Amino acid sequence: MELSFGVTFAVLGAALLHATWNALIKSGRDPLLDMALFTLAGCVLGALVALVLQVAPPERASWPYLAASTAVHVGYYAALVGAYRAGDLSHGYPIMRGSAPLLTGLGTWLLLGESLSVAALLGVLLICGGVLSLSLAGGGASRRATAWALANAIIIAIYTLADGAGVRVAGGADRYVVWLFVLHGLPFGLGVLAIQRGALVRHAALHWQRCFAGAALSGLSYGIALWAMTQAPIAIVAALRETSVIFAALIGAWFLKEGHLGQRLSGAAIVLAGLVALKL
Repeated sequence: MELSFGVTFAVLGAALLHATWNALIKSGRDPLLDMALFTLAGCVLGALVALVLQVAPPERASWPYLAASTAVHVGYYAALVGAYRAGDLSHGYPIMRGSAPLLTGLGTWLLLGESLSVAALLGVLLICGGVLSLSLAGGGASRRATAWALANAIIIAIYTLADGAGVRVAGGADRYVVWLFVLHGLPFGLGVLAIQRGALVRHAALHWQRCFAGAALSGLSYGIALWAMTQAPIAIVAALRETSVIFAALIGAWFLKEGHLGQRLSGAAIVLAGLVALKL
């Protein structure tokens, strides 16, 4: 399989969608309430897709992985909120998305003893340099924001491993993904509802359209990426999808007026170059 122009543009669009829904969280008045509504809206949309398209639940063998991913996503959403409360989108997002593949690769090397190629070693160095550049940027580059972003990178690596194992025994990627969307936001969303019921209800009355739009963008982005992996080599699609770090840097520094456009964009570009090298 080769990467066609059509698939390339589709994956670039998916990367933009992923950065955009994160920008919606960051641009809202309260990232916690927005994130809770996003997760609950995603559950509703996932349930509708499962009902309309009659998507069966995944095979029993994948349920432990589905449960683990759902539990880990509570930490993911909490850390995402912490990162966006403490700092800028153009700071936190590239660190989260850039460091997670690095941590996954290093974990595989340490735990499984897999040797790193020259390209992989170059990727490690580039990602570390890009993350360092982003952590030293001005404005929203606080130590607290960096800590939240790095913590979330670890969480992303964990649920990626869980989902990667689960989808292989689910009896179909669509069955796993759809039911993951049905379930993974419930604990976080219902937890926030229990703690801040009044505030969440009032927030929903004002911003439910934006939250459903963000949930739809998230699902569409992931769906496009999965489709592209049936049309082109998975490694190439995965590397191309990480252009989202560039989109996030542009959206945050330009449209959200976070400043430091040159420095943020340079750091994000270095992270992207490292991710591409890791996939070679």
